[in-house]
Amino acid sequence: MEKQHPIGDLMTTTMQKIREIADVNTIIGQPIQADGVTIIPVSKLSVGFASGGSDFTTKNQKPEEDNAFGGGGGAGMNLSPVAFLIVKGDTVKLLPVAPPPASTVDRVVEMVPDVIDKVTGFLEKQQDKGDKESF
Repeated sequence: MEKQHPIGDLMTTTMQKIREIADVNTIIGQPIQADGVTIIPVSKLSVGFASGGSDFTTKNQKPEEDNAFGGGGGAGMNLSPVAFLIVKGDTVKLLPVAPPPASTVDRVVEMVPDVIDKVTGFLEKQQDKGDKESF
């Protein structure tokens, strides 16, 4: 039987730890009961995983010895709420979580029509005021 390389053990251990953290209860949260309504949180999980290693011979290594191994692994996770399932009797509704705040540029673009309306309204009032004073 061929001996397994240490990088395989390293990757297996890292993936087991990720599985322990990211189970189904992470994505579909525990139901919350309140006044005949059940609220179930739903989240999005993003995972990044990396592993690497190197075999090298040591200065005093004997020919029958295995090469020395150095390696490491890691993972990053991001859990974001997406929505809530609202269950009341036979009715089920999906309530999405509000989108993240828009950038400053997006807010300015959204405000332009309101600002134009306010300025136009102000100018019209001033013009009407001027027309009344001329009589």
